[in-house]
Formats: sequence, C-alpha cells, structure tokens
Amino acid sequence: MYAITGITGKVGGALARTLLAQGLKVRAVLRDESKAGPWRDQGCEIALAEMDNAVSLASAFQKATGVFILPPSEFDPRPGFPEARTVIDAVRAALLEARPGKVVCLSTIGADAPHENLLSQRTLMEQALAGIGLPVTFLRPAWFMENALWDVPSARDEGVLHSFLSPADKPFPMIATRDVGRLAAQLLTEDWAGLRIVDLEGPARISPNDLAKAFSAAVGRAVGVETVGRDTWEALFTAQGAKNPLPRIRMLDGFNESWIGFRDGGRWAVKGETPLAAVIAELVAASDA
Repeated sequence: MYAITGITGKVGGALARTLLAQGLKVRAVLRDESKAGPWRDQGCEIALAEMDNAVSLASAFQKATGVFILPPSEFDPRPGFPEARTVIDAVRAALLEARPGKVVCLSTIGADAPHENLLSQRTLMEQALAGIGLPVTFLRPAWFMENALWDVPSARDEGVLHSFLSPADKPFPMIATRDVGRLAAQLLTEDWAGLRIVDLEGPARISPNDLAKAFSAAVGRAVGVETVGRDTWEALFTAQGAKNPLPRIRMLDGFNESWIGFRDGGRWAVKGETPLAAVIAELVAASDA
C-alpha cells in the first residue's frame, strides 16, 4: 500500500494513476472528504489528514510500503517560514511514529542554494527528514512548465509574455508535472537504503524566447517577450497582495543569477519526456474551453 499526499494535484494525481495502472494499492491522503469520490471509484483507500497534524498523518501512513510527501506550497511566507516549519514538524513526527517502508519527498531544484529564498522551505524539509532512519528520496524537479498558465491571458490577448526570467535567450531547466509524477511512482516502487537525491528536468532547457515561440504556435499569433524590470518586482508583488515578497524576489534572482540550479549543472539529472509545446497547447486549450 502506497500512501500519497497531494493526490488531488497534478503531480500527486499523475503518481497515483501510474501506481494504479500497475495494479498497486494506493491510499489517497486527503484533507477534504468531498474530494474522495473519484479516488475511491478508482479503488483507492481513503485517509483524511491535515499536513500540519502529526496524529492524522501518522494514522494515514500506518503500514504503508511507501509514502509520498508533497508539502503544500506557501508563496507568501512570513519571515522564517513558520508555515512550512509547522508542516515539516508534523510530517517528521508522523513518519517517525508510523515507520513506513520508505519515503519519497517532493523537493525542488535549488534546495541546496547558498542563499535564502522561496525554495528554502524545501531545504528545511530535506534537513528535517534526512536523519529519520528510513530510506528517503528527495526528488528535486526543475521549474514546472505548467507555471506558464499565468501567461496564457497576456499571450493570447496581447501577444506578450511578461517574463521575470532573464535574459530572454537564457535557457532554464523546466519539467512537465506529469513527468514528475511518473518518476515519483518509479522511485517509490524501487528499493534503496539511506538517503538519495534525484534531479529531474525536461528533454531540453527552455528560454523565455522558447516559451514565447510555444505560445505563438498555441494561440495562433506572434508572441514576444517583455522582461519585467527587477526594480518593479517588489511594488508589483505587493500590489498583488504579497506581504513578504522578498523570498519570491530572491528565488527569481537565484534563477537569473544562476545560483539556483542542479548539482554539477544537471549532469546527473533524469530527463523527462514531455515537450514544452505539448504543455503550452494544453494550457491554452483548457483556458479557451
């Protein structure tokens, strides 16, 4: 039995469907009973738990062959990441109590970055789970291609891609969420001892210009790149409701200044299969539906 947190999201859902297709038993760990129906219909066992509640998580992880941890994303954390620390403490305590056979935890590219930034929440999770005495794999995927969802309206309606990544011709590691889920399923069914780290990126690195080209094909009009000036970021994010925009700003700095990246430049990274064009076409089609 494999216990999967975050199963209602793209990564967790892809992971669970891959395991189910292999005839393996899946326990869907959900916060909301109202979302259990589709997973129960597919043969999943259901466990209700909050990611910040060690008791409910430990119950959900009991007698599991393997557990997949997908920490919730906090895009506007308070200083010191207290939201993430609460979840981390609960997850660690639950794993120590339940003692599942193995753990795969979704981390991120940049979990080993030298400077604090938005992704440091995953650094803290890695540090907390590294010494629990269980086989643990940290899966560090690249920037999700699906983050381009936010660019669909401007690309479709204005012919503009407003990019925080720069320069426009610099290629960055990106990956489709379905490839993350599929690799997570593979890792979860493997046997290993101790701690391991697995990096994952797409079949090719992607520049803002490449994103614009993919959007051009998907929306049927020319799309150009406009780089958003760094001196405007704080005011822009604050206007969008952010109370602590610095971690997000520093994350973008890390990508642009190349201090967020893979170990050894990605030499050992697993390569996904899904091309950017397929993801962008799907995002545009879903937006138009």
